[in-house]
Amino acid sequence: MNISYKWLKEYVDFDLTAQQVADALTSTGLEVDALEEVQSIKGGLKGLYVGKVLTCEAHPNSDHLHVTTVDLGKGEPSQIVCGAPNVAAGQKVIVADLGCVLYDGDKEFVIKKSKLRGVESNGMICAEDEIGVGTSHDGIIVLPEDAVVGTPAAEYYNLESDWLIEVDITANRADGLSHWGVARDLYAWLKSNGYETKMHRPDCSKFTVDNHDLPIEVKIENTEACKRYACVSISDCEVKESPDWLKNKLNTIGLRPINNIVDITNYVMMAYGQPLHTFDADMVKGHQIVVKTMPEGTPFQTLDGEEHKLSDRDLAICNAEDPMCIAGVFGGKGSGTYETTKNVVLESAYFHPTWIRKSARRHGLSTDASFRFERGVDPNGTIYALQQAAILCKELAGGKVSMEIVDVYPEKMENAVVDLSYQYVHDLVGKEIPTDKIKAICESLEMKVLEETAEGLKLEIPAYRVDVTRPCDVVEDILRIYGYNNVEIPTQLKGSLVIKGDEDQKHKLANIVSEQLVGEGFNEILNNSLTKGAYYEGRNAYAAENCVKIMNPLSTDLNVMRQTLLFGGLESVQHNVNRKRANLRFFEFGNVYTFDPEKANLDDPMQAYKEQYHAALWLTGKRVEGSWAHANEESSFYELSAYVENILRRIGVKPGMIVRKKSENDIFSAGLTIENRGGKKLIEMGIITKKLLKQFGLDAPVFYAELNWTALMKVIKKNEVLYTEVPKFPAVSRDLALLVDNSVEFAQIEQIARATEKKLLKKVELFDVYEGDKLPAGKKSYAVNFILQDEEKTMGDKQIEAIMNKLIAQLKKQLNAELR
Repeated sequence: MNISYKWLKEYVDFDLTAQQVADALTSTGLEVDALEEVQSIKGGLKGLYVGKVLTCEAHPNSDHLHVTTVDLGKGEPSQIVCGAPNVAAGQKVIVADLGCVLYDGDKEFVIKKSKLRGVESNGMICAEDEIGVGTSHDGIIVLPEDAVVGTPAAEYYNLESDWLIEVDITANRADGLSHWGVARDLYAWLKSNGYETKMHRPDCSKFTVDNHDLPIEVKIENTEACKRYACVSISDCEVKESPDWLKNKLNTIGLRPINNIVDITNYVMMAYGQPLHTFDADMVKGHQIVVKTMPEGTPFQTLDGEEHKLSDRDLAICNAEDPMCIAGVFGGKGSGTYETTKNVVLESAYFHPTWIRKSARRHGLSTDASFRFERGVDPNGTIYALQQAAILCKELAGGKVSMEIVDVYPEKMENAVVDLSYQYVHDLVGKEIPTDKIKAICESLEMKVLEETAEGLKLEIPAYRVDVTRPCDVVEDILRIYGYNNVEIPTQLKGSLVIKGDEDQKHKLANIVSEQLVGEGFNEILNNSLTKGAYYEGRNAYAAENCVKIMNPLSTDLNVMRQTLLFGGLESVQHNVNRKRANLRFFEFGNVYTFDPEKANLDDPMQAYKEQYHAALWLTGKRVEGSWAHANEESSFYELSAYVENILRRIGVKPGMIVRKKSENDIFSAGLTIENRGGKKLIEMGIITKKLLKQFGLDAPVFYAELNWTALMKVIKKNEVLYTEVPKFPAVSRDLALLVDNSVEFAQIEQIARATEKKLLKKVELFDVYEGDKLPAGKKSYAVNFILQDEEKTMGDKQIEAIMNKLIAQLKKQLNAELR
């Protein structure tokens, strides 16, 4: 943001040098990148003088050049060859003397003695655009008769030096994108540092309505994207060159003057931070402005002549028939203001930052207006800026205000209210700042004190401070005005005792398991949390509607946050398989993210979002790479299951804490789900479907397990470390072959067995499943191993038989199970 030192002085009283102002702004957080002395016209018009054309004759060797003699007020007249059609004897003109440097953008050229068509020329009679005082190149500048010969052009044009202060405005400080915004911070700094100062905000008392000849109706159809829209019409305008004071202001901060109407809108934006737009009122069909979106693909030509296709997510400012402007971004060619324009409509609005940012990016357009709207402008400054622009249109273009200001503001945007505790300020800053100082700084930053107690303040934050919503934000503001340098560095080191919590335990166990997996031949991978939304389309287990979508994605490959670690791992498998590494064991720990549409709540938007820590395993290829002993053994689901069991055993999950069920996840052709006793899903593992593998170009089976690490930590949270003696008495193993219905799962058998014999039953394991034509239709056989052990004595046959009979009876009763 370019700031003029002199312009800044119009709004706040100070007696500081430009360097002191730069230092003050930097200390408030508005970092000054550069400080440069500038002229409103590049080069400061050095080497240019008022001259008088004494003679003007036709060039002997040209039909369009003239040979003149010009008095520069310093001895002998100079002979100058001039090609301007309007040059004549007796004129007062601006002359570039020998050695003068003229600029054309970044290019420069030096006036030297030369010959033009054989005639010597010792200077140059200049046009407006050649010296930077205007844009006309129709002819040379002809000055009034009272211009004094020999007067330096800089003196004639009353050219004064200024200082350009280049301020680096961070993305959160939209309020600093204007001279008035920077002046506010400077004022607060001056007050805090004991300077006598005052703010001067130009009033709008001169604003009056002259007639009602040009009424415009305004309608907002999309109130989400446009929160406030105001306009006023100005009739009988004369579009012409701006006065010198306005051109100089714009030139100083690097803006090129165009014409008085355009320059007025740029001036108001740079002065107060409110972007404005002007329409040719005669192009506003139906005398109606409608703020809405257009159908996808609507053609639109911008002011620069480029053709665009509007998206149905582009907010447009339309007349009764056609779009006239991409709201907050770029105007349309058909409704722009030109030299022939007589009547204009001035627009001032508040557009939603996200809508403007997306439209600007979608069309590859970036303007000063979009830059401000994207960051958030002051919704309460809309009318003030419009009135200031209307006053200037009357003064500089001779226009008449031809309607009352129309202000459509469907739902007023409320200012944030923050409760600030003095003690909180002291704790966060690390120093006890006097309470009256805290209050004074807040008031100097235009934070209104609603309530004051001995403990603190209740503050109303002005709407333009989009970055201040919490007490810590207010403390940051207090500290930057109070001065970071005023907070002493402590001479003693303070320490504190930190108690390790659940988060620490989560990562500690993850590190232990990681070391275990590496010892078992796994490699750890780390994938991006952003992934491709297409992976989730058409899925039941990981539905697309549950994705956390990125509002401004870098690409379609990184447009959602991952719900599962699966797809990133499959990309890693694909990458390695394509490079002839087919025998793979991968694991990963990372966060996954989900959105629940049913919990979406405007009052608490975060309620619908969940972030959890997961772990995942991938197996594919040979079980043991390069082994003669296991040459033909491929990785299998049972191998994967063994690794998962090892993890559960390592972190302390006991068999009685979990229940195993058949997985219904559509990523598996066959799989297993492990839940806690309350039905909370802890682990899913299985064989990835061939359809999914085909998406990644994989042919070999891939076995996958995903563990909800966050949920597992809750399962083991109340675990106590128990120490028992090595059993003195032997365990007993019994096998049963159970004939059950196809719908029966092993988890049901395990659950019934553990409920039937809670004390002596130590383990229940499935070691075979048989389905075939030797069994009755609709039946299958489970071969189950039961381990019994009494820690007090050796179990006798009768005791064992009684327990097994009891188990068989319960299985028959509840599952209609039979022994084969």
